Formats: sequence, structure tokens, C-alpha cells
Amino acid sequence: MKSTVEQLSPTRVKLNVEVPFEELSGDFDRAYKSLAQQIRIPGFRPGKAPAKLIEARVGRQSILEQVVNDALPAKYSQAIAEADVKAISQPEIDVAELEDGQPVRFTAEVDIRPEITLPDYSTIAVQVDAIEVADADVETEVDNLRARFGTLVGVERGAADGDFVSIDLVATVDGETVDEATTEGLSHEVGGGDLVDGLDEALQGLKAGENATFTTTLVAGEHAGREADVTVTVNSVKERELPAVDDDFAQLASEFDTADELRESLRERAAESKKYEQAGAIRDAVLEQLLETVEFPLPEKIVDDEVEGVQHQLVHALGHDDAQVDKFLEAQGKTREEWDAESRADAEKSVRTQLLLDSIADALEVEVGQDELTQQIIMQSQRYGVAPQEFIQQLQNANQIGALYADVRRNKALAEVIGEAAVTDNNGEVIDTKAFFGDADDDAEGDDA
Repeated sequence: MKSTVEQLSPTRVKLNVEVPFEELSGDFDRAYKSLAQQIRIPGFRPGKAPAKLIEARVGRQSILEQVVNDALPAKYSQAIAEADVKAISQPEIDVAELEDGQPVRFTAEVDIRPEITLPDYSTIAVQVDAIEVADADVETEVDNLRARFGTLVGVERGAADGDFVSIDLVATVDGETVDEATTEGLSHEVGGGDLVDGLDEALQGLKAGENATFTTTLVAGEHAGREADVTVTVNSVKERELPAVDDDFAQLASEFDTADELRESLRERAAESKKYEQAGAIRDAVLEQLLETVEFPLPEKIVDDEVEGVQHQLVHALGHDDAQVDKFLEAQGKTREEWDAESRADAEKSVRTQLLLDSIADALEVEVGQDELTQQIIMQSQRYGVAPQEFIQQLQNANQIGALYADVRRNKALAEVIGEAAVTDNNGEVIDTKAFFGDADDDAEGDDA
């Protein structure tokens, strides 16, 4: 097999491949065996009909086309391997010449990773907010704990933020009831903002037995994107009575004997939470500086595919109805043009991030161990509330194991860059990033072990 590579752009190549006809002999054998099992020819058992009779029944040209179609994936893979082409997209293959007994010629256009010149990571310097735990942060932790041990008590007044209400909802579109947006006996915290837009405002001041009607835009279901009239009826209003913070409460809610000890523990918890926030800020800041520092062209087709994938989710949810898409965007305060521009900007950043971190991972020879992949699977399965084995099955069914591996590898690559960067807080103090992201040298030794 012969092949040449034509550079179409910094991110796309075209392979011209010629396959000698005799290299397809094994593919012909497999095609005849497959057809012999499918075709019933009188006088022959399944799978035993000779090739000549199969050709007479199906046609030599049809068999040739099947052989080439079956052989193309392997021949394409062989061609890019021999040419050392690092493909990052599915190829667009075109069979240029297909004649019986003659070499098969085909072309394959495919996106490749652009040449990326990586910086000296030690020149990266970022600054993030220092970890400071104020009394207000501690009180937030205290209030959260008190809420867990609070008691709901019925009240006769109108509902206000923080109250818990039992409500019935009836939604209609053009006078027709929307079943998926209609419910009874729903428990809701007023001001939570986690249900229908406009609901919390409508509930303000309503007492048990009272109702109100408001207009909202449905975001899911058959009528997603449509405006609906929603009537909310309040069945009950309850407020949460919080326990006093004293030694008795400390003993009830924790392993501590005194309220002072409990507060100190909650201060430490608040500090730990802020450490995670700081770690996220460090990661974002280093990544942003990398993206600003390193310039390279993007594969347009991959960006286009990313845009299409992101927008397809909304379009599909709205029943592929352009009018409903426009209504939904209008409710979000966006035009179609603004949505397109926003989607493309997000897609470009996503593709740029992936390509850059993949290049860094290659340069640093980052590897992902089975234990690291397993740990990530367990963490994500807990996040989605499913068993690890079930989550693995979902990943396999969606062909996403490779994507998960790539994400773990990219995160490890970024962690190594962070380990070499200069990171300080806004007080000028140097931050030891090993506490957040580990030691790159230790990780490397662990991989080698």
C-alpha cells in the first residue's frame, strides 16, 4: 500500500492512498463467506454456495463495493499510522477509483492537532484571593447546622422567603393544561429559586387557601420555550424554628461538649471550604494565562461540531421548532445571533483548552493509572447518585470511557503546570500548591513504580 500526505492547512491534511488489488484477497474471502450465510441458493446448505453462484446472484460490482467499504477503516488506520498522522477527528473518505482487478485509490481528509509551542511553565505567575475566614463565614456554617435541626411550625401569616409551603401548581398553554407542569402537594422553600421562574414572587404574602396566577416560560417538556399561565394554590405555610446555639445544641449536633468548641470546628470547616475555592481559583487562573500565552490555529470542523453539539441539546429539547427556540432565547434576553456568537466562543475555548492540555500531557509524558481512572469513576458516580458499576455501564454504552480518561489526563497535566508556576495570594504570600494538587515528581515516581 502506498500513501502520500498533503497539508491542507495547519490543522487539516489529506491522505492519498493506493491499495494493490491483491491486498484485498482476505476481504473478498470474508465477504463471500458472509454472503453465503445470507443467501439461499437451491441445492446448497447455508454457507456452502460457491463464489461464482454468489457473484451471479449478487453481482461482482456489488461484492467489490462491499469489500472496499469493509476494508477502508483498516486501510485508513494503516495509512495514518505509516504516515505518523495524529488524527483528532473522524475522516472524510472518498473512493476515487474502484475497478475490478485494479488498485483501489481513495482520499481521506482529517483534522490534526496543530503545532503548539509550549511555554516555560516557571514563567507563569498568578495571584488569587487569600484564605480569610470571617465571623460571618462561621455564622453561615452555624446557621446551616441549625437548619438541619430546625423544626417546621405552621403559621397563619402570608408566605415569605425562608418559609416552607405545600402548593398545587396548574399550568396552561393556550387554555390547555400542561400535565408535566401540573402537580399537587409539592413542598417548596420560598425564595429557593429552584422551581419555576416567577413562582417565588407569586408566593410572597399568600396564606394557606389563597392562590395567584403568573406567567412563565417553560424550559422542558413538550411545550418547552412556550409561555404558560401558572396558578399556584397554597395549602400550608410553615416557618422553620431554629434551635439556640448553646452547649446542649453542641452535644446534640456534634461530638463536642460546648458551643465554643463547635464554633471552632465550624471555623475550621469554613477554612477548608475556602481552600477548595482557592484551589479552583488557582486552576482557573493558570489555565487562563496558558490560553492567553499560547497561540495556535483551531481545527474549524471540530469547532463547528462542538457548536452543533451544544446547540443541538437546546434545539432537541424544543422539538426542533425554530419559533420556540427564538421564544426561549428572547426569554433569556438573547438574539439568535448573540446565541450563535456565544456558542462559538464557548466551543473555541473548549477545543483550545483540550488541544493545549493534550499537548502538555504529551510533552510531560503524563500517564493515567487504572486506580486514578477508577477513583474518578467512583467520584462521578457519587455525584450522579448511581452505583459505580452502573455508571461504568453508562459510560461504555455512550462510548465515553476514552473521554473520561482524556479528562483525567488533562487535569494531571494542568496540575503539573501549576506545580511549576509562581502562585501568590493578594497578601503577597506564596501558596504551596502541593497541598492542593500534589507533587508532580511524586506522581511521576508513583507511575513508574
